[in-house]
Amino acid sequence: MNIFGISGGVAIGAAAVLLAPIVLPVISGVLKPVAKGVIKGGLLAYEGALVALAETKETLEDITAEAKAEIAAEAKAGITESHKASAKAKKQAA
Repeated sequence: MNIFGISGGVAIGAAAVLLAPIVLPVISGVLKPVAKGVIKGGLLAYEGALVALAETKETLEDITAEAKAEIAAEAKAGITESHKASAKAKKQAA
């Protein structure tokens, strides 16, 4: 059972309609800066992540290039990992 009945519901609805122009600007005035701060924080975090990912990508590309250069130098000198291992085994056997 509703304590207020139909007339109570109408009174609450009328009060909400009358107070809305006063209450909504206050609420939006408080929530707008909060929402803006959250959005700014998200944008800054996104930009920071992009920079970190770009730096990581560059580091990995540098390491890959160095590894390829070492492989090419070893191949040019005729030294491969298998040759190194067999030479080491021969030294230990002798």
